[in-house]
This record gives sequence, structure tokens and C-alpha cells, in this order.
Amino acid sequence: MVNKEPTSVISVRVRRDIKEEAKKLGIDIRAIVERTLEEEVRKAKLKKLEKLVEEALNSIEFTAGEWVRVIKDARAER
Repeated sequence: MVNKEPTSVISVRVRRDIKEEAKKLGIDIRAIVERTLEEEVRKAKLKKLEKLVEEALNSIEFTAGEWVRVIKDARAER
């Protein structure tokens, strides 16, 4: 896999025995770290978006009855 995107070097300390065992087993540490970091970034972005949506919904001053009316009106327009 040739990655043409710019990269950065990160450094992390792990127990030597784990690193040596991973190397013996042919585990691609870089790929695992990158994949895990991508997943954590995705989760953090999703959590941030959920918070923004929740804040937006909380700031809307509609009653449940008004929501029902709006939905019924929208369905009737179809």
C-alpha cells in the first residue's frame, strides 16, 4: 500500500516484551496504530456531532403537539 498523503511521526512507549512478541508474530504495529487512531477520531467526531444536534434540539422551542402537527402537515403535502 503506497500512501501519498503527508505523514507525521508519533512516538509511543510500550513494554518491550509486547513489541518483541508482535514483531515475532509479524504484526504490523504501524497499521494497527493508524487504524485504531482513525477509529477513535471517527468516534470523537460522531460524539461531537451528537452533542451539537442535542444542543440544537434543546434550543428549539416546540411542544410535542407542535411537532405532531408539523409532521402531519408535511405528510399531507406529499
